[in-house]
Amino acid sequence: MTEEITSHKLACAIARFLDDKLGKDITILNISNVSTLADYFVISTGDSTPQVKALMNNTREKVKEHFKRLPLRMENDIKNRWNLLDYGDVVVHILHKDERETYAIEKFWNHAFSVSENEWRENSKEFTEFNK
Repeated sequence: MTEEITSHKLACAIARFLDDKLGKDITILNISNVSTLADYFVISTGDSTPQVKALMNNTREKVKEHFKRLPLRMENDIKNRWNLLDYGDVVVHILHKDERETYAIEKFWNHAFSVSENEWRENSKEFTEFNK
């Protein structure tokens, strides 16, 4: 698949990629009406530092494979417990569970709209590796 994709569809596909690799507490926030940073944040939790790194690497590879897009920017903290992939219109935050609780991104962005799990699952069915 190489055609243009909307930021909503990209966010949903990224949520699916994270879900397929056992990312937890996946949230998509539509921040387009409250910020110029991006259209969507996709936030996921990893149980361990290696899982956080694996989720980041898998997401980057799947987006490259399916959409021929590389992140504009990649960041992580010194302990690799918070990884960020910036695709311009979609920013992916993958955090260790302790950092997720500490930084509470969703609370800071509580004025943004959430995309329901049912919606992102429906909009990303063709990207799953499994028959869920």
